[in-house]
Amino acid sequence: MADKQLTVSSGETSWERVKAAQASKLMTLAPPWALWPVIGGIGTALHALFGHGTAAAWSAIGLTLGAVLLTTVTFLVAHERGFLGRGSATCTTAAVSMWVDACSVAGFTQPVILYFWLAGGLVLAAAWNIRTAIRSKQGAHGITDALSFLFDANKDKASLSGARMATLEAGERKIEAAMALPAGEKTVGDVQKKTEHIEGAMGLPPGAMTVSPNLDRADLAHVTISDPRVLRTPLPWPGPSRPDASVAELLRTGVFQDGTDAELYLVGDHLQVMGRTGSAKSLGAGWNLLAELFSRPDVAVLAADLSKGEQTLGPCREGLHRFETAKEGATALIRDVYGQIKPRTDWLAARGFTAWEPGCGLTYWVVWFEEAAKTFAQISDKDEELFKEIVKEIRSAGGTVVLSLQRADWTQMSTLVRGQLSKMCFGVESSADASFGISEAQDEAGCRPELWGKRYPGMAYLDATGVDEGHLAMPLRTFLWDKSGDQMRAHCSRFPAAAKQMDEFTEAITRGRVGQAAPAGTPTGVTEDEDERDERDDQGDEEWTPTVATEDPDPSIRTTLDDPIEDDPDDAEFTFTRPAQRLTSAETRTAILSQLAAWMDEGKEDFSTKDLAPIWTAAGTSRPTVQRILAKLRDEDGVIGYDETSQRHTLLQRPGAVPERVPV
Repeated sequence: MADKQLTVSSGETSWERVKAAQASKLMTLAPPWALWPVIGGIGTALHALFGHGTAAAWSAIGLTLGAVLLTTVTFLVAHERGFLGRGSATCTTAAVSMWVDACSVAGFTQPVILYFWLAGGLVLAAAWNIRTAIRSKQGAHGITDALSFLFDANKDKASLSGARMATLEAGERKIEAAMALPAGEKTVGDVQKKTEHIEGAMGLPPGAMTVSPNLDRADLAHVTISDPRVLRTPLPWPGPSRPDASVAELLRTGVFQDGTDAELYLVGDHLQVMGRTGSAKSLGAGWNLLAELFSRPDVAVLAADLSKGEQTLGPCREGLHRFETAKEGATALIRDVYGQIKPRTDWLAARGFTAWEPGCGLTYWVVWFEEAAKTFAQISDKDEELFKEIVKEIRSAGGTVVLSLQRADWTQMSTLVRGQLSKMCFGVESSADASFGISEAQDEAGCRPELWGKRYPGMAYLDATGVDEGHLAMPLRTFLWDKSGDQMRAHCSRFPAAAKQMDEFTEAITRGRVGQAAPAGTPTGVTEDEDERDERDDQGDEEWTPTVATEDPDPSIRTTLDDPIEDDPDDAEFTFTRPAQRLTSAETRTAILSQLAAWMDEGKEDFSTKDLAPIWTAAGTSRPTVQRILAKLRDEDGVIGYDETSQRHTLLQRPGAVPERVPV
């Protein structure tokens, strides 16, 4: 209606208005049916009062004049309506007025009067219902206009003039809508950047609108409107979604804002879980996904946590096929997994499988590293390279890598590894941190996990296999667990790892057999002295065999390695600078201590690992070696600390009795 007004109390939002409009569609059809018995009662009452003797004649005259007057007024005030609207309103007024006039004289019980009340009332009420239903539609898809009216009234405030929105489907928890953009003027990306402006203009709660592209037409956007306030209440874990199904089926980790289950596929994918301390990433993503995996009979979970040890994954022990909490064990796990990849791919190829499939005969592997940054900081360079190979190769062998950490920047993990991972991002400290936790598509859609921080534990964004376009930028909340661990222990006792059938490769991993990547003669769980290992890693391979396979540019030249190299007199003179001598791990430690002492003398309070890059570059060593030294200075010597919030090392005390600085 042109004069329709939306009036609400000051505490009511447009979300309530839209939801109420959708919920009250049946009420718009009720007025004709409610007036039907009222009109019958009016006619009966007039007959009882004025339907006898001379009063009947005067009543008939007065009601006839009143019917003519009402019909004329209706015709005149309906001039802005179309022909059908003006005609139906005028005819309805005339018919109802004349029936009341006749009923006042003859009485309600007269057959003709009763017939016209039943038949005429039924036809008129149904006709008005049909007209109301048709007027509330826009086109062939049955799109109601409640949301469209609200958007049209406010779109100019968000600089979206020319755009149109219409409801496609209204459910209890969400409204699906289509937005038509002015062709050539606006794009879906423009709308995604303006969602906060649109929500403000329409009076919706922050985060109520999610916009995704229509994959068939660039001038259309798919809009989902839901109430973000439903996620403020913790959701208790409802149990495994598909117990005893294959790991190749969807895994449930929580609920999206629109009430849809948040599910993903892990088979054939890798996953990064990121979030600051207190965001509930360990229990929210960790326990929910692990609980799903434990309930699937064809998967084995191989895990390591060098940071929290038993605290996070300890209650899951009975469901884990292998769990390492020390750097020696984590190193052995990496080597064991790498050593079994090629035998598994050969086994699959021999039986005609190009990739792992349910029922192929092999147990699927999920290699889970909790607080993965500490693992990367402690393993050697060569083992880190093995881990990169695992990420690249394990999927075809039937495996997935899951890395959970607080900040996935380049100082914490390889960019090559990060590029292979799907993303699940919980609350973070800043937008800079968020850039490492969400995908490019989520960033373009305006996802802002930095707004949650640790205030909304369990809230997350998910971009992984199995998540549709409409949910990439929609918040979800993971299920809540009993923090004591009793609930998880009970679940693991129901689905223990020992009760699952294992193939020969999984059995070898479970028993801790060292794979082909381990140095000869190194038993499981036993490593070399740390300083010796660092020196060996830094020295690299001593032997090198040239394998140049390019075409010889000048076959006429014949020489050997023993022939002298003569200077070309036409070349400009230049001199060589002798490279710096490679430092041992002990010498590198001395250089670091000297630098820390110098910083404390300058009044510096904290530093990042990359601030020591000149030392490891000049020393000819590597960043992981420096990280291991820093870990010992922190955990064993107490010289430095670490601030989880700023992700920086803190200077606690001046290193004592530091040897003279080694030139680097």
